[in-house]
Amino acid sequence: MRDDSYEAPAGGEELIPMAPQEALDIWLERQEMDKAESTVQSYRYRVKPFVEYLEDEEGIENLNDLNGRHLLRFDSMRRSSGDIQKNTLNNQLGTIRQFLEFGIKANAVKPTVASQVDIPHVSKDERINREKLPTQRAKDILAFLDRYEYASRDHVIAFLLWETGARAGSLRALDLEDVYLEEDDLDRLRYQEDLDVGESVLEDILTGVELPFIYFRHRPETDTPLKKKDSGARPVNISEELGDVLGAYIRVRRAAGTDEHGRKPLLSSKKAPGRITVSGIRIRSYEITQPCQVGKECPHDRDPEECEARVPGQKSRCPSVRSPHKWRTGSVTWHRDRGWPPEEIATKMATSVELVNSVYDQPEQLKRMAIRRENLDKLYEQ
Repeated sequence: MRDDSYEAPAGGEELIPMAPQEALDIWLERQEMDKAESTVQSYRYRVKPFVEYLEDEEGIENLNDLNGRHLLRFDSMRRSSGDIQKNTLNNQLGTIRQFLEFGIKANAVKPTVASQVDIPHVSKDERINREKLPTQRAKDILAFLDRYEYASRDHVIAFLLWETGARAGSLRALDLEDVYLEEDDLDRLRYQEDLDVGESVLEDILTGVELPFIYFRHRPETDTPLKKKDSGARPVNISEELGDVLGAYIRVRRAAGTDEHGRKPLLSSKKAPGRITVSGIRIRSYEITQPCQVGKECPHDRDPEECEARVPGQKSRCPSVRSPHKWRTGSVTWHRDRGWPPEEIATKMATSVELVNSVYDQPEQLKRMAIRRENLDKLYEQ
């Protein structure tokens, strides 16, 4: 997607000096105006190595001097590293092209440079990352936590990731007041400013509301934005089992305290600022998806006592670990295999039907065929 937010000065063929890092800082500031914090952060990770390469390896202090040869050498360096996937390279180079297009509009980069970025073509199959968390693995993990770590924070994180399919940032954003387990909790909805409906209409709605549920809310002013912003704010029904786990966690096992904004996070932390970070959720996801941590034998013939992936800070080195996004991918598949329509999944998980069908949904084909068989039989019912 092109960044059309910057208008070049009239008659601006003459290049204006601009350092690579200065251009990156300005570009990222502009992205922050209309993109989620996580998106801007991903842009930073993708473009920063390119900027550092230009400054450290090519000695470029002015983007006016950038040409196709510099791009070619950076591209060759990245491809020859041997540790980058095609899909990752596609994303990085695509973002670098956006950055350079901004540079062109700012009269800092020659007009032909951006088009010289050679972005590798990635097929639909290559775009779909199939390292989801399989349903049976998720059920095994939840069964272990239910038995040995009931109502722990890890139990809550895993249960929420699997049942709601929510993003890690959405889980981090939850406060205690966003959890509705009992009738009395509904009183809080009567004072929610974002529920722009009349009092009588709200009462009719609350009469039909079924407990328990959680409510994801976009609160960027106090450091808990949702990726989809206001459109990502939504209530989500949860099972009685998850409600029981949340209730026990809140009553007994949750670390008491508030965050730096005086809010009471559901997923609290004993460390400042009192709310778990997205990276903290990711680390917990890594640990609970290590087979040896949930009562399973190591499928990689490693000795858990000596395994490098058991060391703090090295959890991701286990080949079996899955990030929160893989829980999300697996959850979509699980929902689809249980007969949920893509439209309802998209609403529940704040995504698009297209993504549910093309990227997130990785069906267990034999199970899906069984569902189609049931529908086929209905065609001939009298």
